[in-house]
Amino acid sequence: MTTPLRLGIAGLGTVGTGVVRIVRQKADLLAIRAGRPVTIAAVSARNRDRDRGVNLSDYVWEDDPVALARRADVDVFVELMGGSDGPAKAATEAAIAAGKDVVTANKAMLAHHGQALALAAEAAGRVIRFEAAVAGGIPVIKALTEGLAGNEITRVMGVMNGTCNYILTRMQATGQGYNALFEEADKLGYLEADPNLDVGGIDAGHKLALLAAIAFGCQVDFASVALEGIQNITLEDIRHAADMGYRIKLLGVAQMTGRGLEQRMSPCLVPDTSALGQLEGGTNMVVLEGDQVEQIVLRGPGAGMGPTASAVMADVMDIARGARLPTFGQPATSLRRCQTASSATPAPYYLRLSLLDKPGALAKVATLLGEAGISIDRMRQYRHDAVTAPVLIVTHMTTRDALDTALGGIGRLDVLSGKPVALRIETV
Repeated sequence: MTTPLRLGIAGLGTVGTGVVRIVRQKADLLAIRAGRPVTIAAVSARNRDRDRGVNLSDYVWEDDPVALARRADVDVFVELMGGSDGPAKAATEAAIAAGKDVVTANKAMLAHHGQALALAAEAAGRVIRFEAAVAGGIPVIKALTEGLAGNEITRVMGVMNGTCNYILTRMQATGQGYNALFEEADKLGYLEADPNLDVGGIDAGHKLALLAAIAFGCQVDFASVALEGIQNITLEDIRHAADMGYRIKLLGVAQMTGRGLEQRMSPCLVPDTSALGQLEGGTNMVVLEGDQVEQIVLRGPGAGMGPTASAVMADVMDIARGARLPTFGQPATSLRRCQTASSATPAPYYLRLSLLDKPGALAKVATLLGEAGISIDRMRQYRHDAVTAPVLIVTHMTTRDALDTALGGIGRLDVLSGKPVALRIETV
């Protein structure tokens, strides 16, 4: 009989439980497709007594995930605990040192320590696979490392956090504000224990940094991702964008420019007729652009038991079949430190200002924009009360540096009420 591939699973939350279910329920199918049985040798989690709705009695229980990673009867360490440091990192390092391959869904750990872990794994002749760390059930890692390996990637772009997309699309659909829908998302269990990981763009920023490393042959550099969350998006912004034929998305973009690698995760306006503009609810979408294929659009569930466990098993099956690739698609020793682009590629911007209803207020704003080299494409003034006048401006192409210079001056004007809102309009 062919030797089985034996898994040690650390972390039995939603995803870990899903992996156990797949291995138990689809054993025959997995064996046929992998050419060998796939089994579970041992498991580990913080709470041994919790009812997870799946039979764990056939497996050895280890309280310590590091001990699990070192077990002689484990071939592949499956890390599903989460967290950039702590037990997840310690157990992953222990697994590599013990000669195990690693499959993980841990985007934070790889975003912060990916280069060091990849070097250690490749020096030991081991592999780290992480399809489940980015965009749930969408096979975007495989698309970049394998399907598009003959392309020079020019841009990676996408909606990579389902919680943010859920909130933004529900704002438009229901007319409710951000705070109400934040609470709704929390009640539905969509938010991380630390909600800022979601709404602050950090979770999606981790994913973008990993995709950028693969796409552009760079060492993972999460610290250089420009992050801006959705907390300041108002229902007014949603409606104004819709009036102009746009929708607001938390959009990640990575591209190599003449100045270096540009990585940003921020709310943007995209055309409402585009694939990204039509993306609803908690679904994710990743757009890959290459010199040979032009544009590839991948859409699917970005989280949840089934989709994420499916991605974990895709990596397990590759290892079972003997497919072995470097962590980021090329040897870690060949990954270069990429220069960080100092300012974003030029684009038009949406500006929302609340001006005091004083003569010459708008002229002062226009003067400061002009002095920064920014021209106005269109402008709208909405109904106002006796004190303030809401003004919407769409600029022609400009850089974020120029815009920040103008906004700095505008913020010091005595005719401004509240903080200006500036959102990039992205070409998709």
